[in-house]
Amino acid sequence: MRMRKRPNLEPRMEKCAELMVARPEELKGRWKTAAEEIMGRPAERLYLELGCGKGRFTVDTAESLPEVFYLALEKVPDAMIIAMERAAARGTDNLRFINGDAAHLGEMFAGGEVDRIYINFCDPWPKSRDAKFRLTYPAFLRIYSDLLPLGGQIHFKTDNLPLFQWSIEQLEKEGWALSEISNDLHAQGGEIIMTDYEAKFSAEGIKINRLVAEKTDKTLDTSAPPLARMRFASLTDARGYAESERDRGETSR
Repeated sequence: MRMRKRPNLEPRMEKCAELMVARPEELKGRWKTAAEEIMGRPAERLYLELGCGKGRFTVDTAESLPEVFYLALEKVPDAMIIAMERAAARGTDNLRFINGDAAHLGEMFAGGEVDRIYINFCDPWPKSRDAKFRLTYPAFLRIYSDLLPLGGQIHFKTDNLPLFQWSIEQLEKEGWALSEISNDLHAQGGEIIMTDYEAKFSAEGIKINRLVAEKTDKTLDTSAPPLARMRFASLTDARGYAESERDRGETSR
């Protein structure tokens, strides 16, 4: 099921235009300077969320970290407008949105410029031939490595256990240090900032997987030798959904 078209999308986007970074490539290498101009105070760190969807996690996380300049990337405007309207209604001042694709991050950010990357409930692309589109595919991981400094982190959550297990294998092969691995995040208790889908899944008793991956001096980046062709990379959805039943219209849910 694809994301349905939002009514009056263009005027709604225009109304939230001040929350959008229209030409992110022009800020490459000077995001923190721009952050201080936008926020009116220095930004201690720069965090980037890939596929913000409707923005529940995005807005709540940005508000919980006022010292951070938070950027949310989303390639589907019909999802992003909901997130932008949420941020506008709450007056979140340390958050901006980019309408773009993760494949082009290298055009938007300089090396070591991003301190943390969030990937929440991305499309699992279960067929082997589509593995290259997964946001934890090695080619993407090398782009993230370019963006992060040593010690920079990826925070990854998914309801799809096969995707989670496959992602762990790729991260380890690419030299990331893994920690905080959980196959039932909500069983651990404590306050957890959730996406809209995560809240729905959790209420239905569906287990949430999470990990933190940290860049080390062994982590490969885009300067590493070309990737070997990946074979036998298909997934079986953890809940038995057919591919056609997955929401293929958003990068994140």
